[in-house]
Amino acid sequence: MNGCCAGRSERRCSAGAALPAGAGAGAAAGAAGSREREPLTSPDRSRARSRRHRQRVRAARRPVTSRARLGVPPRPPGSRGDRRIIATTHPPRRAEGFSFTAPMALPPPDPQFVLRGTSAPVHTLHFSCGGPEPDIPLLFSGSENGFIHVWNLKTHRVDTALDGHGRKSVYCVETMGGKDRLLSQGRDQRICLWDLAEGRTSVTDSVFTEHVGFCRCSLLKVAQGRWLIAMAARSLEEVQILELPSKTSVCTLKPEVGAKLGMPMCLKLWQLSCGSQPVLLAGYEDGSIVLWNVPMGKALSRLICHQEPVMSLDFDSEKAKGISGSSEKVLSIWSLNEQQNLQVYKTHELVNAGISDITIRPDKKILATAGWDHRIRIFGWKKLKPLAVLDYHTATVHCVSFSDHSNPRDRLLAAGSKDQRISVWSIYAQT
Repeated sequence: MNGCCAGRSERRCSAGAALPAGAGAGAAAGAAGSREREPLTSPDRSRARSRRHRQRVRAARRPVTSRARLGVPPRPPGSRGDRRIIATTHPPRRAEGFSFTAPMALPPPDPQFVLRGTSAPVHTLHFSCGGPEPDIPLLFSGSENGFIHVWNLKTHRVDTALDGHGRKSVYCVETMGGKDRLLSQGRDQRICLWDLAEGRTSVTDSVFTEHVGFCRCSLLKVAQGRWLIAMAARSLEEVQILELPSKTSVCTLKPEVGAKLGMPMCLKLWQLSCGSQPVLLAGYEDGSIVLWNVPMGKALSRLICHQEPVMSLDFDSEKAKGISGSSEKVLSIWSLNEQQNLQVYKTHELVNAGISDITIRPDKKILATAGWDHRIRIFGWKKLKPLAVLDYHTATVHCVSFSDHSNPRDRLLAAGSKDQRISVWSIYAQT
């Protein structure tokens, strides 16, 4: 009986909580009320509301970015990005009551495509895409195993593999007036001239350089069917100029006695206009750049712009301004005044040391650098504004090259790396 009465005297509130006998309706109501008020006083719910409020404010103030701002074409359906881009877009913003420490990250662009199959590190790249519409755009690559691969950019496959340097590393490839005539330079101390017309793959002529370094030669067209080529000579500090195809020696550029420039590391032949005197810019082992008058065989100006050997340089003859990189963390921008004197214009400090290659796009809008830190850096050429850091490769990037497409929308950037891959990018194509 007691047990039965006890069971009847128990009252249950709407929340299902058992109340002891004798607890009145007020107690039940109090328990239910406290249950209903619990979410309003819960610390977890308060923190959640505060967090959602902060997220709404940040979303309202967040800079809007897109792949279009970066000049990157939209991703094809189903594609996935497996790498990232570190890009400078908007400066950090500060609003009342909120502090922002970093800009919104851009969506990572992927390479347009990646070329594999060289079976060796890639040391040089050269495009040939500027022909008439029926012509197939090509990319030439030179590898450490001595092969030159001719890549079809429509099929993304190798059309031809050329072997003419005795399996020694190829570190310079250039076309001569069209994709059928090719020049290559290798560690076998030879510069080879190729005839690729009608499917031929033969070396038609060669020049023995006697130079054991890694200085790439420089080619300049001076007249129809006539070319000048600058290359490091057998003597330590000398540069030899030849005329092609006759292989006639034009001059040998020798530094003044006691200059102690060291070996030439990179060369750039250029002229202001067709018919004007050709000029050579040479970067040396001591970190200096020398401007040479080729017909006179005379040094016009010398500028020490690096503390380490100059690894690469490029020059914009329209703006009379050039850029160079070394094994340091510094890019040096220099100019040439009307008196033919070189002077430092600006410097830019990099995050990581080591630049393998520098090239300015033919339209003189942007430039690209190949880094020892596995990255490709893109800068605006006018003010050297950092635009993007392309992080795809897993080893040193040895070379970068821009395509010579006649249509700006088709422009490409290619990078060759020690990881045996060639990444091809479409970035800032419409800048």
